[in-house]
Amino acid sequence: MTVQLIRAADLYDGVEYAYAAVAPPAALIFTAGACPLDESGATIGAGDVRAQARACVANLTAALAAAGADLGDVLKTTVYVASARRTDLAAAWAEIRTAFGEHDVPSTLLGVAVLGYADQLVELEAVALRRNSAAR
Repeated sequence: MTVQLIRAADLYDGVEYAYAAVAPPAALIFTAGACPLDESGATIGAGDVRAQARACVANLTAALAAAGADLGDVLKTTVYVASARRTDLAAAWAEIRTAFGEHDVPSTLLGVAVLGYADQLVELEAVALRRNSAAR
């Protein structure tokens, strides 16, 4: 079995990891944590949990698209929020939950001490299933 590492051309290329990985024939996609980074690697929405959650969803969507999937193919998410305040966790969750609409996948929401990039408050990771494993 060969693992295909996915590098999403639309996302910041200065990270030291692939944005997703697919292992055929199962066609499971494991994403790296989607961070609120713009194309130059700058953190989007410093101090704004909601803006960062929306940016994470946008970047997750781009990584999934590069792997041949979309939000409707997600099997599970993990949401990390760098805060001890439940209101911050709830705010991040509200944005992410809204983005998924009727597709209410299992998810884990965690408050953590710190995340990897300067001013980063939110990170969103997912496991998805590529519907057509021959697509890529």
